[in-house]
Amino acid sequence: MPGTVAPSASENTLLAEFVVAQVDGLRGAGYGLTGEQLRATPTASALSVGALMVHGCHTAGGWLDRAEAAPGRAPSDAVAAEDWQAGYADDFRVREDDSAASLDAQLDELAQRVRALVPGLDLDAQVPVPDDSPWWPAGVDGWSVRWVLLHLVQELARHAGHADIIRESIDGATMYELMAGREGWPATEWLTPWQPPAS
Repeated sequence: MPGTVAPSASENTLLAEFVVAQVDGLRGAGYGLTGEQLRATPTASALSVGALMVHGCHTAGGWLDRAEAAPGRAPSDAVAAEDWQAGYADDFRVREDDSAASLDAQLDELAQRVRALVPGLDLDAQVPVPDDSPWWPAGVDGWSVRWVLLHLVQELARHAGHADIIRESIDGATMYELMAGREGWPATEWLTPWQPPAS
């Protein structure tokens, strides 16, 4: 089935590919959007497709830094509270020079990093619990790298689904149509790949 992660005997490979599948969901939601559409907020949400793409990229990158540094702390975890708050807001900011293509390229780099890094990680290594935000639990010293990667699947899937709803509200395009258009699938009786409107 299109969009389904291929079986593997390697747990590391499976985790990497499930993370990448969710990254691809964010990439698909932004495929072909204009700058205005990328920043549009047509639903009850205050977020745009672009904001979710930016946030997904930053959040996953931070978690990968932590997994790579385990059992030590990632350098980015040594952030003062006021700097963290500014950084969090920045995680959702679509910059003036951002485009669907540039954000897609950043997410593609993220996917390549996942595929290069995760196969070599010790899934049982302990990742120290971040202390840079108020929602992390007290009294927990660390999570395994495995937990971190499963958390990334959860987090990115939530944001990709959110982006799907916003995208459908913009122009009616849905995930399989966008996937087909982005990956160049041929048209079939049941699916017409999405194409940008004729100008």
